[in-house]
Amino acid sequence: MRRVPRPVDAVILGLRTVVYPAPALDHGKRWYAQILGVEPYFDERFYVGFAVGGFELGLVPDGVPGTSGPQPLWGVDDIESTYTQLLALGARPLDPITAVGEGIRVAAVEDPFGNRLGLIENPHFNPAQVR
Repeated sequence: MRRVPRPVDAVILGLRTVVYPAPALDHGKRWYAQILGVEPYFDERFYVGFAVGGFELGLVPDGVPGTSGPQPLWGVDDIESTYTQLLALGARPLDPITAVGEGIRVAAVEDPFGNRLGLIENPHFNPAQVR
């Protein structure tokens, strides 16, 4: 695949960080550490950051959780088992697992804090292209 040169004035470089409001920051930190399988690399009273596959999932104590704002999709290898595990850990179903074509499946849950957590199983995603 040929890479198109980036214009000098490009401002969007790709997904870097997704921030979720977590008014109960300690609970959010524990819950996300459990589902991500890693402890935060940055942990302060104003922000908790997790490194996830070259990207960052951040938690902030301020803000209002919701499911209708930006809707990032986090990659998973097995969407069925991940969806089931998230529900078992206290998430609530939002969107069922849905095939959207070419082997790609998506779903979403509401985390225990009221935020939308989108999932995607995409066999075409190439992690070597993350920059």
